[in-house]
Amino acid sequence: MKIKKLGHCCFITEPKEGVRIMTDPGTFSITQNEETSISAVLITHEHYDHLHIDSLKKVLENNPDCIVITNTSVGKLLDEAGIKYIKIEEGQKYNLNGVDITGFGNTHAEIYKDFKLVQNTGYTIDALCYPGDSFNYPDSSVDVLALPIIGPWMKTREAIDYAKNINPRICFPVHDAIAQDFAKSVWFTPETILQESGIIFKKPELGKEEEF
Repeated sequence: MKIKKLGHCCFITEPKEGVRIMTDPGTFSITQNEETSISAVLITHEHYDHLHIDSLKKVLENNPDCIVITNTSVGKLLDEAGIKYIKIEEGQKYNLNGVDITGFGNTHAEIYKDFKLVQNTGYTIDALCYPGDSFNYPDSSVDVLALPIIGPWMKTREAIDYAKNINPRICFPVHDAIAQDFAKSVWFTPETILQESGIIFKKPELGKEEEF
């Protein structure tokens, strides 16, 4: 499986040759606007660091055959913007040229009571799991995990326990745009602890396609 991280929660995965899937083109990443040969865009929820309408329009302009997959809440915003989409939510599945995309979970992790508590749909892409802003569990085995590691709705301990419970072969960090390169403990702590459980923690180089 190939993965190209563009920033924060925006990455491209190619689980099958010729099928390239982008996640959450939000305001904390910008190079998504330049990408081509994108088959689909998955959007987990409506927060601005995951959904930026103008960026999404640019992606679709550069990729006229690309489809958008998301949930009801995001869909309302896309309706207003005149963007077509396919609704895939918890327990629903879509087959994209031989790649299975399945929705799981329905709610964003709590920040504070009901503050910004929106619908959040995680997605599995074959054996890759991306939960969006949640620690909901997919109903399938996971080989590669896109692991949120920093944010106002989570603790490092929760991220580590989530990865240990899912037990993927390898994981890589997402939801980390607010961390600077000098803040190495953000990545060092989960890397060290997960390694003890036999889980590889790999921090991708932004903009570089890598094998996972």
